[in-house]
Amino acid sequence: MADRDPPIPAPLPRLPGARDFAMLAGLDAAVRGTLISSMPLSVYAAMGTAELTSKVYLLAGIIALVAGLMVPALTKILPRRWTYTLGCCLYVLGMAFAITGGPVAIGTALTLNAVATVTIFVCFNAYVLDYIERADLSRTQSTQMVYAATPWAIGPVAGVWMHDTWAPLPFIVAGGFALCLLATFWWLRLGNGKTITRARGPALNPLGYLGPFLRQPRLIAGWAFAVMRSCGWWVYVVYLPIFSIEAGLGTKVGGIALSLTNALLFAAPMVSRLARRASVRRTVRLAFAGGAVLFTLAAILSPLPWLSVIAMMCASGFLITLDVVGGLPFMMAVKPSQRTEMAAVYASFRDVSGIVTPGVAYLVLLVAPLPGIFAAAGFGFAVMFVIAGRLHPRLGIQRPSRGGVSVEV
Repeated sequence: MADRDPPIPAPLPRLPGARDFAMLAGLDAAVRGTLISSMPLSVYAAMGTAELTSKVYLLAGIIALVAGLMVPALTKILPRRWTYTLGCCLYVLGMAFAITGGPVAIGTALTLNAVATVTIFVCFNAYVLDYIERADLSRTQSTQMVYAATPWAIGPVAGVWMHDTWAPLPFIVAGGFALCLLATFWWLRLGNGKTITRARGPALNPLGYLGPFLRQPRLIAGWAFAVMRSCGWWVYVVYLPIFSIEAGLGTKVGGIALSLTNALLFAAPMVSRLARRASVRRTVRLAFAGGAVLFTLAAILSPLPWLSVIAMMCASGFLITLDVVGGLPFMMAVKPSQRTEMAAVYASFRDVSGIVTPGVAYLVLLVAPLPGIFAAAGFGFAVMFVIAGRLHPRLGIQRPSRGGVSVEV
């Protein structure tokens, strides 16, 4: 009997890598980049005042915070791939409300988009922690920034132009990008990740994992950095355009400023390399110090609005630095067994900042003009500069190990 050829083993499924996640990050940036400058203008136009605009953003932030904390419980009932899909569908639904116009529809659209963002963000970070080694997190994050650079650079100014041309247009375009994001996600076949399966018992208590988070100071500090960074972006994205309108600079200044500064995202790999050499601690402290000085300077220079805008644009460069390295103190401290839960806690920084920023802004506007919001942001950055001094001096620096390269955590 002739020997038969041995069976050919089936090829192992290809594991997703940094470029796959960067592709998703880029498409998500296309959705949010198109809306980031046009949505505040639509909300401000619908509400009429900066105070009422702050209230609407505050309500949307509270709802999104609650929704984000419940995502891990949802993934125990609804597999992660379907939870991600739900987030994309909420984007599309939000665009449909925004197109109809009117204060109620715009407020609903803002809330749906906020919930969609946090849902996608929780799932995305859980996927990253599943498939990317800890030593590669910094490089992966910088790759995501590069892929997102073009949407973030073009989207804001294009969004303002589309808003001025025809108010529903940016929402139609953003809805198209959301559908592309959904199609790409399914094409990449990420599945449900390594640790997520359909629950056989009761759903996870949405607040049960806050205890382990609160018992780990490194996680608390990393989360606080993300909150303050996001507060800085809130001030830049929402209140700089309103300041420009009230100062007589027009509706386009905020979008143009955001597009110009977002072009710095192309420098993300360089920032990542410098952080690995100089340590995450030094880089984060430098970024918070620069932001504190420049946000405060923008408030002082507010009688000269163009100089104030320039100071804010310079401050955004430090915000981008924090986008690249500011999340590493949290991500490097997460235990593998807590990936999805801690991803939900981390994702809450967007919604907490969405509550804190308009809340503080509303209080500031009761006693001071709008540039007082810039000064409040500067104070917050100064506080984070002090807290960042407690990070490990060699955090994020690559060092030799027996197995190759390890990273101080």
